[in-house]
Amino acid sequence: MAKQTKTKGYCSFCGCPETKEEPLIYGFSGAICDTCAKAALQLLHENHVKAAPPAPKLKLLKPAEIKARLDEYVIGQDEAKRVISVAVYNHYKRILYAEKNENDVEIEKSNIIMVGETGTGKTLIARTIAKMLDVPFCIVDATVFTQAGYVGEDVESILSRLLQAADYDVARAERGIVFIDEIDKVARKGADNPSITRDVSGEGVQQALLKLLEGSIVNVPPQGGRKHPEQQFIQVNTQNILFIGSGAFNNLDHIIAERMNTNVIGYNAKNRNIDKDNLLQYVSLQDIKSFGLIPELCGRFPVITSLDKLDAAALKQILIQPKNALVKQFVKLFDLDGIQLTFDDEAIDYIVEKAVELNLGARGLRSIVEKIMTNAMYEFPSSNKKSMSITLKYAKEQFEHSIFKFLN
Repeated sequence: MAKQTKTKGYCSFCGCPETKEEPLIYGFSGAICDTCAKAALQLLHENHVKAAPPAPKLKLLKPAEIKARLDEYVIGQDEAKRVISVAVYNHYKRILYAEKNENDVEIEKSNIIMVGETGTGKTLIARTIAKMLDVPFCIVDATVFTQAGYVGEDVESILSRLLQAADYDVARAERGIVFIDEIDKVARKGADNPSITRDVSGEGVQQALLKLLEGSIVNVPPQGGRKHPEQQFIQVNTQNILFIGSGAFNNLDHIIAERMNTNVIGYNAKNRNIDKDNLLQYVSLQDIKSFGLIPELCGRFPVITSLDKLDAAALKQILIQPKNALVKQFVKLFDLDGIQLTFDDEAIDYIVEKAVELNLGARGLRSIVEKIMTNAMYEFPSSNKKSMSITLKYAKEQFEHSIFKFLN
């Protein structure tokens, strides 16, 4: 071992002399004073310890502003948009309140559940809110999840998808929005008489969702998939993640009718003020529980709202009015090729008529328009034509031809 040698009593870095009050620390070939040692420690800290990134700023809008932005993209559904705007505003206001370290009152988060038929705008509302607030957003299908220990996806993989949407920025992901579609499909079988057998894809999934919804720190596999002991995990706190459940809840109107002591069909003087054509507007958490969601899960979704079935007038507005209206999208696609595209009013009415007939809501509009426009989108970019008009005759021919091909 090398022999330790002392200097002449001076710091090798700053040259300060050693005193009884401030002795030097000696090494094998030099010495350092207390001041230089502290400076070196600070330098090491700055070079090797990465400071935690600042929390992303929220673009918090007032409820009326949120609804006004939703009105630009979502036609109708005024009551649902009002309820959701208030819930979203309170959720993110709660986050900002907590950041101020005001610990006098703890505000619990309010997850949302939306009830409505397919194509009524549930996904569009959630996606639009996430975009306007600039927060990560992911859509998951509840039907792919199974109880831990069974073949299928763990519910923790929900957070893997949110992390991916946030580019693995945990701080951003912890303020994101998760849209759980088809949540009605995990209702336990025989809600009023639960079976003692294990319901792997039903009640077991609901139980597994509780930990995510209530707010806890969850070990998340970065790339999704099932967990295994050798895998490295990312810890995600779900306390400030907004969960929005969505489902059609088929036959829920019968449960509501029974609760309200009325019939879906018929007239009861006692309940003459009830709109029997739209019983979903009276939905409550009690009805969701009767449908088959466990009470604990219902309690994690304190805000519940329903979406109205879209009539022909609303579907026509959806086709032509919003910023992202289908007609505007196809006009823009043709315009990029230097082609002026127009739709006759009769053709628009025909598209709406078919959408109502197929009972697919707004989601069916795109399928119909795609069928009508496929041949034109194939031929026109290679032609010298500079304009095209979609007439009623052309729309009928193209749609009926596509249906005929499908049936044969």
